Amino acid sequence: MNISRSEQRVLHVLAQGGHIRHDRAENGRIRDVLCYSRDGHVLADCTLDVFQKLRRKRLVESRASSPYRISEMGRRSVRAQLNNR
Repeated sequence: MNISRSEQRVLHVLAQGGHIRHDRAENGRIRDVLCYSRDGHVLADCTLDVFQKLRRKRLVESRASSPYRISEMGRRSVRAQLNNR
């Protein structure tokens, strides 16, 4: 499966215990998302477009209206992140 660099970054944060909070519009559609790391920091790479791609590929899921977390398929798809800083 082809996963872009920004999608890979978001999946990596989610795999380490992060979550995605969403805000819905009046018509019920998701209009804004914020990705939080397990430490509470906000990831700037998580845009609505990236979130929609992850949802479409079933790499993130929400259960019982809770924040979105990484799915089992997402855990298998995330690659190890090299420490090239």
